[in-house]
Amino acid sequence: MKKMIFAAVGGAAIGLVATTQIAGPVLAQETQSNTSVYEQLDLFGDIFERIRSNYVEEVDDRELIEAAINGMLTSLDPHSSYLSPDAAQRMRVSTSGEFGGLGIEVTQEEGWVKVVSPMDGTPAEAAGVLAGDFITAVDGESVLGLTLDEAVRMMRGPVGAEIIVTIVREGEVEPFDVSIIRDTIKLTAVRGRTEGDAVVMRITTFNEQTFPNLSAGMEEQVEEAGGFDNIDGIVLDLRNNPGGLLSQAVYVADAFLDAGEIVSTRGREAADGDRFNATPGDLAEGKPIVVLINGGSASASEIVAGALQDHRRAIVIGTNSFGKGSVQTVVPLSQDGAMRLTTARYYTPSGRSIQSLGISPDIIVEQPRPREETEEEAEERAQRSEAGLRGSLENDSLSEDEIRQIEEDRARAETAAALREDDYQLAYAIDILKGLNALGPTAQADN
Repeated sequence: MKKMIFAAVGGAAIGLVATTQIAGPVLAQETQSNTSVYEQLDLFGDIFERIRSNYVEEVDDRELIEAAINGMLTSLDPHSSYLSPDAAQRMRVSTSGEFGGLGIEVTQEEGWVKVVSPMDGTPAEAAGVLAGDFITAVDGESVLGLTLDEAVRMMRGPVGAEIIVTIVREGEVEPFDVSIIRDTIKLTAVRGRTEGDAVVMRITTFNEQTFPNLSAGMEEQVEEAGGFDNIDGIVLDLRNNPGGLLSQAVYVADAFLDAGEIVSTRGREAADGDRFNATPGDLAEGKPIVVLINGGSASASEIVAGALQDHRRAIVIGTNSFGKGSVQTVVPLSQDGAMRLTTARYYTPSGRSIQSLGISPDIIVEQPRPREETEEEAEERAQRSEAGLRGSLENDSLSEDEIRQIEEDRARAETAAALREDDYQLAYAIDILKGLNALGPTAQADN
């Protein structure tokens, strides 16, 4: 406190000495600036009164003022906005893990609503909505010219009701309609499962439940596998994860790092910056990690991927991430509203900003679009072996144990092949883990 007082006194003394040289021009500039601001505010008041008096229809004063405030904020960047009391409440509910809607994270790009990602297990995902889709109309009404909050409001409605969204998708010649049934969205932040000898932790969002779910899920999956000695490593699946709470991103990255910076934020002033560092402890106990990302991985997802990539703790594979490298602060306002304001950029441990650039994978792996096998192709494949030939000899030289081992190996191979058809990127990640595990801890430490 004393240092602050001394700095203030020193500044005042310097100001007095220099008064005759600079005070006049400075005061004149400040007065001119203040006059300009007051003139603009007078202009706003004049326009507001003219709208109230002369617009063709009667207007709601509150809605008009809220629209003006939101217009001021949205002119700054796509992520700053005014939250009405209802919108602020919905945001609080969504970060707690349960809300009503379609199950899509959206942003705005050139006036259109763009899907950042569909959420796992939601109506939007079931209907086939993809990251990168543009929603141009809702129930036949165009969203062009609407604010993001207005467009989102159009997509809300009672649970069980149908909504028709018109989608423009890259690679499709014409827009097309998708029918979605609204539902209550209950977000399970983390889902764990075992694929082969790999533990797959699918993180769908960063809300208040993310780190607790990850920690409990990891413990459960490793225990079911019989311990860390029986697994090749961990896959962190962050695909189509739109982000969420910065604190949870820090917790998740810290879970796999023993030391070093996780992320830093830098605001307009140097004093506004912050730095988050890892603490000792590794949930994976040194096992190799592969992080999966794609164009729907944004914000908090990119913080985790960037931290693990920079510390060479994980191999990042997939496709380039979304590129949202800014931090928003939610400021409560009067009458239960709130302001979401971009206050900082974040930087990965190596000092890189991913704003508009995204995280580049160490290995680019595209997800091929699924293609169903025809009956003719399946029949032809079945006949491409000796066993498929009529009258072929049987193999009577193997013991029952050898036959059983061959059948188990074949079943594992068929499961892996089926996974490649269903999710090529995940299958690739598991293959990477298998290779890293085969190299041993010394080789992994050298990477």
